[in-house]
Amino acid sequence: MLKLGIIGTNWISRQFVEAAAASGQYQLTAVYSRREATAQAFIAKTQPAAAYTSMAAFLASDCEVVYIASPNSLHAQQAAAAIQADKHVLVEKPLVTHPQQLQVLNDALAKHPQVMVFEAARHLYDPNFQVVADYLKTHQVTGASLGYMKYSSRYDAYLAGKQPNIFSPQFAGGALMDLGIYLVYAAVAWFGMPQKAVYLPQMLASGVDGDGVAQLDYGAFDVVLRMGKTSNSTAQSEVYFGPDTIAFDSPGEFTALRLQTPKQSTDLWQYHAANPMAEEAAYFAQALRHNNRAAFSQQWALAQNVHALMGELRQSAGIHFDDDPE
Repeated sequence: MLKLGIIGTNWISRQFVEAAAASGQYQLTAVYSRREATAQAFIAKTQPAAAYTSMAAFLASDCEVVYIASPNSLHAQQAAAAIQADKHVLVEKPLVTHPQQLQVLNDALAKHPQVMVFEAARHLYDPNFQVVADYLKTHQVTGASLGYMKYSSRYDAYLAGKQPNIFSPQFAGGALMDLGIYLVYAAVAWFGMPQKAVYLPQMLASGVDGDGVAQLDYGAFDVVLRMGKTSNSTAQSEVYFGPDTIAFDSPGEFTALRLQTPKQSTDLWQYHAANPMAEEAAYFAQALRHNNRAAFSQQWALAQNVHALMGELRQSAGIHFDDDPE
């Protein structure tokens, strides 16, 4: 059993703990929060564990794996601290908020070569994601339109004059960082790195993007990404192969997946667990328990390409966060 420590006590941390427990490969042992009561409330709803309000004490505990689901702006520094404490790290997306932070993590990993870090991009481990990837191996893509737009549960609070973390530049919020990263991961994993990329956002008064459209130029074809946190969309995502199309709801959901040709429609959808984090939790556990350095190297290389592209998109749009390097 992998001894699991948690940083961040919101709903997504509870969902990951549930997925980890269901895999039978983790045991929750430590929970960090700035407030004792918050950590204890989280433990009461999940599994018995020790509560910590000191990061140093938390990282000195016996946990072997740290799952980080704090506000976006804290991910990179907390991941670096965990690496330096010789803990494996699972970081909720986004792993970093600026490409320069990747060097800090790479430097830490160089000094602690036994440590592995994975970004919790859960859709990569959905079997339907692989169905699309496998189809692309034998068919010539001619374009794609990928979307992920969900009306945020925090947007009403923002409209009421509050500033939730997800709509704050202080915490590196906005549509690109929250939902757009699912689309960027899909594009890079399926099609590789584009030749050029540009992001056209609709900015909120707080200084983050409420929604936006990105265009990725691959030379022979384009990929359009549509992301948003201020509206719900029912539009399909599609990958084009001349007369044929693979259609699905979103790379972040995959509740449907079909191949449409001029002559017929074929259901390609594969069963996935009800908890959307189940597949990734199992994958991470297998990689860590068996010291699968190849799995780590592959996913780490993908993460670095994804965040190089995220940085390019953000730069093209002129989006700045409070903790950006000078």
